[in-house]
Amino acid sequence: MTAARSGPAFSVHDIPFSAYGSWFDISPVVAEKTHAEDLHLVSHQNGMHGVLRLVPLDAARGERAETRVEAIPGLLGWVGEKGRVELAYESPDTVRLRGSGLDFGIFAAARTLTPFSGTYFFHDPAANAHVFTSYETGRRYRVTVLSGILADTAGDQALGGSDRGVTVTARGDGVWELAIEELDTARPPYAPSAAFDDIVAAAQQAFADFVDAVAPWRSAATPAVELAAYVVWSATVAAKGLVTRPGVLMSKHWMDKVWSWDHCFNALALAPGAPALAWDQFQLPFDHQDESGALPDSVTHSEVLYNFVKPPIHGWAFGHLRRSLPTPLGRAELTEVYERLERWTGFWLTARRAPGTELPHYQHGNDSGWDNATTFDPERVVVTADLAAFLVLQLHELAELASELDRPGEADRWTGVAEEIQTALLDQLWTGNRFVARSAGTGETWSSASLLDLMPIALGEHLPAEIGSTLADHIKAHLTPYGLATELPTSPHYLSDGYWRGPIWAPATVLIEDGLRRAGHQRLADDISARFRALCETHGFAENFDALTGTGLRDRAYTWTAGSYLLLARDHVLRRADARTDATLT
Repeated sequence: MTAARSGPAFSVHDIPFSAYGSWFDISPVVAEKTHAEDLHLVSHQNGMHGVLRLVPLDAARGERAETRVEAIPGLLGWVGEKGRVELAYESPDTVRLRGSGLDFGIFAAARTLTPFSGTYFFHDPAANAHVFTSYETGRRYRVTVLSGILADTAGDQALGGSDRGVTVTARGDGVWELAIEELDTARPPYAPSAAFDDIVAAAQQAFADFVDAVAPWRSAATPAVELAAYVVWSATVAAKGLVTRPGVLMSKHWMDKVWSWDHCFNALALAPGAPALAWDQFQLPFDHQDESGALPDSVTHSEVLYNFVKPPIHGWAFGHLRRSLPTPLGRAELTEVYERLERWTGFWLTARRAPGTELPHYQHGNDSGWDNATTFDPERVVVTADLAAFLVLQLHELAELASELDRPGEADRWTGVAEEIQTALLDQLWTGNRFVARSAGTGETWSSASLLDLMPIALGEHLPAEIGSTLADHIKAHLTPYGLATELPTSPHYLSDGYWRGPIWAPATVLIEDGLRRAGHQRLADDISARFRALCETHGFAENFDALTGTGLRDRAYTWTAGSYLLLARDHVLRRADARTDATLT
């Protein structure tokens, strides 16, 4: 009954079991820092909600059976001394389960039903299936038994507090099988599309095709590629609700949104091999751009937040994206991006520049993406060097796009604004040894031990050489055996699990690595890339990492970490190939 292994094994305590396009996963993680005893069907529609509790049962005693959970892409299994249960995705909204030697219970995770919360449960005679309806997700979960029999049903049509669910057991042949669907209101009775083994094979082939597309360059020297690809593949959802395009959530744990800078790193990782998905991922937040030109802070199924923004790295990202796509973008695509970037840039030049000032400001650390970085300790409404640097890069990209679109006057204007912003950045925030932040209200300046103060290295070739070298020296001080600490480890404010006050993060790594490389500091860039890749290969794809031990922190299945690994690994492999080619030619 066991399918052949295909793909890397992983722990569902760290990485949810899911499939491309699905809005639910199978995981014990039911909320932030909350692990349930049993695996749950966890939906991400209308928020993150553990809806169904999935329990392997001892067939003789009817009690929870002791099992170990095994997971590889395409197949999840509960393995016990007396039998095995397997689960696979038949489609993004349907999973199939089969078991032998073990019974299986599917129960509502919430025991209490009120007029506004919980899960109602009933038998649907039209479909000959049992249905759970969830107030939290606003969706239905239909269980259809395909073989075997129902050993028990509890809480049918019950109100108030009650156990609700079904238990399935095998007939004489020793095998039972069922399907669970996530649906809206109604659909025809469930009918199998294929045999269980064929479903597993199709799911595994879909993942294998994805890996082959996004990482054809992989080898034994890039051992974490398949797991990184699985993290990204399994966190991709279909266009639904406010998610206007197929999108890669940051995670199918509690970080189940698309934030308006996180998406850039996944787009870059996907660009060569999955260009349509990369394009959608880059464009998705722009679909919710407001009338001021601002991008939302985040987008998810039923919620778009505008209370903060994210930094304007999109010009930088688009420049890299278009060079990575296998087919050049047409005039219509370039025009659309130009107009969207123009409005986004205009937001920073108008709504975020105080009268009589040249440099824009953040209104909170959240706007920078570095929420609690020590740069923001003295004040939150702050003019910072990273913001000016990202805006300069975006202005240069706008100038390049304007030239391609035969708008020479606009190209000259964007180039001129870029020069003005960079001149103001160096005149007002560069001390001769480091960049400082400045209060947008009082004009007072300060420096910190945050890596954020060094992010102007992202300007790369646009920086004066002596400034680039000084920044590179400061960056070296942040380098631990595992990567770039976001706060100097010697700082009194350093915290091992302090979010942006110490831990290693993927986006800072990618931006700094790229800036150093473009500024001519290849050796340091190579070192940073190698340490981050080794970190992921050893400790996985967590939201961030302890800078002194490498331990993964917070959300343990974060796609911009996985995407950044894929991006850095690909670039490393291609550089080595180019070096070998050059050596052969000479």
